[in-house]
Amino acid sequence: MDGEEHTVAWGQKGVGEQRLAFVVRAKSGAESMKALCQEFQISRPTGYTWLKRCQECEHLTELGEKSRRPRRSPRQTRPEWEAKVVSLRKQYPDWGAKKIGVLLEQEGIHLPRITVHRIIARYGLIREQDRHRPAPQRFERESPNQLWQMDFKGMPDTRKPCLPLVILDDHSRYLTGLFGLEGTQAHPVRDSLEQVFRRAGLPDAMLMDHGTPWWNMQSHSGWTWLLVWLMKQDIRIYLSGYRHPQTQGKVERCNGSLEAAMVKRQRPQGQDWQPWLDAYRQEYNHIRPHEALAMGVPADRWVPSSRPFRADPPPFDYGDPANVQRIGLNGNIRVRGRSYFVSQIFRGEDVQVKFLDDRAIVYFYRTAIRELDLLAGTSHYFDLGQTHTARTRGLMPGPSGGSAPATPSEKTFP
Repeated sequence: MDGEEHTVAWGQKGVGEQRLAFVVRAKSGAESMKALCQEFQISRPTGYTWLKRCQECEHLTELGEKSRRPRRSPRQTRPEWEAKVVSLRKQYPDWGAKKIGVLLEQEGIHLPRITVHRIIARYGLIREQDRHRPAPQRFERESPNQLWQMDFKGMPDTRKPCLPLVILDDHSRYLTGLFGLEGTQAHPVRDSLEQVFRRAGLPDAMLMDHGTPWWNMQSHSGWTWLLVWLMKQDIRIYLSGYRHPQTQGKVERCNGSLEAAMVKRQRPQGQDWQPWLDAYRQEYNHIRPHEALAMGVPADRWVPSSRPFRADPPPFDYGDPANVQRIGLNGNIRVRGRSYFVSQIFRGEDVQVKFLDDRAIVYFYRTAIRELDLLAGTSHYFDLGQTHTARTRGLMPGPSGGSAPATPSEKTFP
């Protein structure tokens, strides 16, 4: 019965009450310490500890469970350092612990990354959706301006009509351009690019997706006048895979950081997006540490290109004039007695044909734009990295072995 009462009592009473009951009965001397400890289901050393605490404490209420937190914590983060961590996190709410740690070190405050993370978590300044798994492997060009990536960042309806045009150097992650355009119209994009080219020089190559305004899915070959304008600046053009944004991983990652900043940082009331984007670009290039750069900043790895922009560039020197010819008004060229369709967007432009056995490659400046099958008399447009190719009919052999023009109905355009 006593055991049952004791069990009920332990379940109903607090720790302090149980210890008080033990001490009172032990102090009375009516029961042996061994029997009392067995009843309260504690060891004899614990029983004696409770008795000692009773003698030392000023109030019996102190018999309750004491905090296990150490009275002294010589390695505890200084309050002013914690305040600095919180201040930086609020200033840059889209930055993680590692980036904040870099700024702390610049001010002589050395804290482990996990400590910074715990501080911002303890103050409720981190969300689960802000945690990202690191990329397993990264690739980059060897030096600045070898390749720029370009993309439009998608925006929700609440932020339209702003549609950021993002231009990023592959090697350094330097934002060479960030413009808040109202849409994907070609002329504003060209004006923005011209502004960047005049300031930063020309890249060797550019990578973009199959999107407007540099690619037209409704045209015969996809090329647009804006892409031709870029190629005439002697820029090699690459297009990423269909529905494969990872091909442009760096600019997509940049878009994600930009989105996080737009969500967490308020834009001044009544201000348009361009001043906000200019300030963000300055921070992104010169202040924000980048993990892919060993926590350095893009500005330390980027230099302007030595290739100047020319509004009216001179004709391109293909080298061998024997393999250079001008595309006709119908978008065709003649190779070895046959006519092959290239693209009407290049009509009136000079291209170079390079032969590879029974095939030929058509180049406009430094970009391959068409593949010719010299045996079948067909042409395929270069999708620049894609396995998918579209085929068009050239002139088919006539009954006597010559060539007869193909009618429009015989052509299948990509």
